[in-house]
Amino acid sequence: MKKVKIAQIGTSKNSHGNMIWQSLIKQNDIFEVVGFALPENEKEKFPKEAKAFEGYREMTVDEILADPEIEAVAVETEEIYLTKYALMVAKAGKHLHMEKPGGLSLAEFEELVGVLKKRRLTFSTGYMYRFNPVIKAALEKIERGELGKIYSVEAHMGCKHTEETRRWLGEFPGGMMFFLGCHLIDLIYRIQGEPSEVLPLNCSTGFDGIKSKDYGMVVFKYPGGVSFAKTSASEFGGFLRRQLVICGEKGTIEINPLEVLLDSGELYTVSNESYSQKWHEPRIKKVSKPFDRYDAMMENFAELVRGKKNPYSYDYELNLYKLILKSCERKIHN
Repeated sequence: MKKVKIAQIGTSKNSHGNMIWQSLIKQNDIFEVVGFALPENEKEKFPKEAKAFEGYREMTVDEILADPEIEAVAVETEEIYLTKYALMVAKAGKHLHMEKPGGLSLAEFEELVGVLKKRRLTFSTGYMYRFNPVIKAALEKIERGELGKIYSVEAHMGCKHTEETRRWLGEFPGGMMFFLGCHLIDLIYRIQGEPSEVLPLNCSTGFDGIKSKDYGMVVFKYPGGVSFAKTSASEFGGFLRRQLVICGEKGTIEINPLEVLLDSGELYTVSNESYSQKWHEPRIKKVSKPFDRYDAMMENFAELVRGKKNPYSYDYELNLYKLILKSCERKIHN
């Protein structure tokens, strides 16, 4: 495969900009990294993260957009600026990988999708669980009908964040539901589609006098079932309790924990599957091989740029974003 000439715009303290950059550098058999830009005073705001870019070509955003040899851009700014810079990239006619879930403006996101669709540009988003091998295998089983009709999906994603990060969550509608709950909403939406009703239940624990919504839940009603996403920024041991449970008329798949971090920096996942009607029948336990979520994500992006069909359509990404906003108690137009 011909190398993809790519640049990166932005990084931040609380998201995956540095991991994406390191993955692009590492995968030099499929990417030719041209340079980077750190807008919005990111060098001053994130000096620790900015060190990862030392030794590579620093550019302005305008230089990246104007360079005809750069065919793709990874936009990894703080969440509130994501759609702003992604829209610039799309208007410049370049393929786009963007950190999740997008900025705070639905109108800007709609414009972004419209430009990408009109110009037939690749749109890849940073939903990391899409590249978890166990979750991918579960989705394939669902698509083959092995679980029958799905009546419930239960998704949980927690961790113990610092006071600084929990205050920062106040920048977003829904707080933690917008920041990390979006990963879970993506999974539920992929499996079950648009719910008939959305019931957001986001709140603040109030710990340390912090008022941001650091704990929350959203319930999705479907014909014949109820699903939910639950997320917390105040849960001790939350990383290893992240889980996904998919219940169907023919079987259940429990993925728990979603990820275990190895010393190598790679991850593995554990799943249990049940298909027997006997209550005490042992579950089928599986442990994945180690994997790197970012390498798989960016390798997929390169393949999309080179013509592979994207299973996540423009309309899927737009409707997912709308569902995330609804889950964060944002009223949106139909």
